[in-house]
Amino acid sequence: MFALLRAFAAAVRTLFCSRADLVLENLALRQQLAILARRRPRRRLCALDRAFWVGLAKLWPGWRDTLAIVRPATVIRWHRLGFRLFWRWRSPPTGRPSIKADLRTLIRRIATENPGWGAPRIHGELLKLGIAVAQSTVAKYMPRRNKPPSQTWRTFLRNHMSCAAGIDFFTIPTVTFRVLYGFVVLGHGRRRILHLDVTEHPTAEWTRIQLRAALPEPPRFVHRDRGSAFEGLGDFLHRLGCEEEVVSAPRSPWQNPFAERVIGSIRRDLLDLVIVLGEGHARRLLRRYAEYYNSTRTHLALAKDSPDGRAVSGPEHGPRIVSRPILGGLHHRYQRAA
Repeated sequence: MFALLRAFAAAVRTLFCSRADLVLENLALRQQLAILARRRPRRRLCALDRAFWVGLAKLWPGWRDTLAIVRPATVIRWHRLGFRLFWRWRSPPTGRPSIKADLRTLIRRIATENPGWGAPRIHGELLKLGIAVAQSTVAKYMPRRNKPPSQTWRTFLRNHMSCAAGIDFFTIPTVTFRVLYGFVVLGHGRRRILHLDVTEHPTAEWTRIQLRAALPEPPRFVHRDRGSAFEGLGDFLHRLGCEEEVVSAPRSPWQNPFAERVIGSIRRDLLDLVIVLGEGHARRLLRRYAEYYNSTRTHLALAKDSPDGRAVSGPEHGPRIVSRPILGGLHHRYQRAA
């Protein structure tokens, strides 16, 4: 009954409609019949159908009365989607320009060859190659790893950096389950390793011999912990020319932060990745690492420079970027070649 009344009302309404409205209504009804006559049960509406109804909605105010296959809100959503797509096509691209594919490949290559390097280290290498790119861009194109971010250190030593040094021992396990002791002397000014050696029996006499070889120009302050190998070291340092030894409190490694940090770097970059065969093997590895650390490895505290200073290898040195393996390929040095 309701359908008959609706059909009668539509017939009466046609008596008062213009010819253009009748033509558009007929066109809309025929288009819907054509859609229903298709043999595709799923997604009967194609892009042309949507464009037809969007255009009809702009031309004819009475399009809602004839629409039966979809809701009017759907047609409005199509129109808004088309509006966004149109202005996205007309609008110029915004944001930072994308970097070249070869630079993205280089970032992934460095990150793959050096799994322990983060974005700051890779960014420092790129700066040494004369490639001006933001550190955030390097982090964006690095391969994602499920590792926690590297730790940061806050140091209480802000003044007199160039006239201070830190000394400390660290343990080195060997393949025969013996324990060796590495000894490091670090200059605080440029974070330079002044001396690296290893022994099985770290006595006070052996420590004095190492300090005499490591400090031809004694610093003003020497930071150390309370290890037994440092007993009675104050008088010896005064005879060498040091003004004062700074002894850290018990169980307070943060009071000798630079020495502790370089020991952490030695462990992450070297000792955690190799099996030490003996004292001679450990000494050779540590000396090669000290050379790499001082001449090649970039540091955050030195504005991405190495302790000895590393020249920038810009594009004028050649278009090709080559890598030189260090410590058997644990790390690499990148530079340009003709």
